[in-house]
Amino acid sequence: MSILINKDTKVITQGITGKTGQFHTGKCQEYANGKNCFVAGVNPKKAGESIFNIPIYGSVKEAADKTGATVSVIYVPPAGAAAAIWEAVEADLDLAICITEGIPVRDMLLVRNKMRAKVAAGGKETLLLGPNCPGLITPDEIKIGIMPGHIHRKGRIGVVSRSGTLTYEAVAQLTEIGLGQSSAVGIGGDPINGLKHIDIMRLFNDDPDTDAVIMIGEIGGPDEAEAARWCKAHMKKPIVGFIAGVTAPAGKRMGHAGALISGGADTAEAKLAVMEECGFKVTRNPSEMAKLLKALL
Repeated sequence: MSILINKDTKVITQGITGKTGQFHTGKCQEYANGKNCFVAGVNPKKAGESIFNIPIYGSVKEAADKTGATVSVIYVPPAGAAAAIWEAVEADLDLAICITEGIPVRDMLLVRNKMRAKVAAGGKETLLLGPNCPGLITPDEIKIGIMPGHIHRKGRIGVVSRSGTLTYEAVAQLTEIGLGQSSAVGIGGDPINGLKHIDIMRLFNDDPDTDAVIMIGEIGGPDEAEAARWCKAHMKKPIVGFIAGVTAPAGKRMGHAGALISGGADTAEAKLAVMEECGFKVTRNPSEMAKLLKALL
């Protein structure tokens, strides 16, 4: 069992003919059940061709109709990526995963508003993961994104993080001490993104095959505190929490566009304090995440 994706998920790659899309689709195909999962690519100029035995279609809707795919992964360059997200939404997919970094905030604002308007009008909701995220993986079943497959192993610990590299760090630590992952999800660090910590924690809470969770956040924004308060009220599983940026001075922008402290409740210390109040086992040392979690089990 897993959250959002599994070995039977059928995936479309938007931007499959670009260098990044080609490289990572190839790697995802090689991982676990990837050959069966990656069923279509999209490029209007190359419709009718194929790459890695994956047929290329002119639109997401056509690709979904022909293959039954319900998920897309987006490697489209920043200028066209928000339009690619909207194309996946218009095709009524279940989930769009946007890897692209550097999408203009205004573009994301427009596409988020259109997505909300579609749902408000009674249309199907397409979940969005990202942008500027590494994607997600259910070990030994499927990986969609840019994470290194070899560090993962099947298990019962959920991982959710705003930072790609810290996702890999938590996963590698868990694997090293003999604990595997149920699913690992990178939600991305942009100021306007899709699924938040709280959404993923809800899914992990409901997943019978996840026993505990490592939740990793960053300075900037209220998301981690909101998730922690939800967890205090609803979560029945142990959680280890970590916030990147403990030493960042106020007003400092970190690597992620969303990781900008305005002061007050969005500093690392403030978020760690909320997590602690809400029953998380928090650490200020990222090398201890898995060890602390093992002690909670």
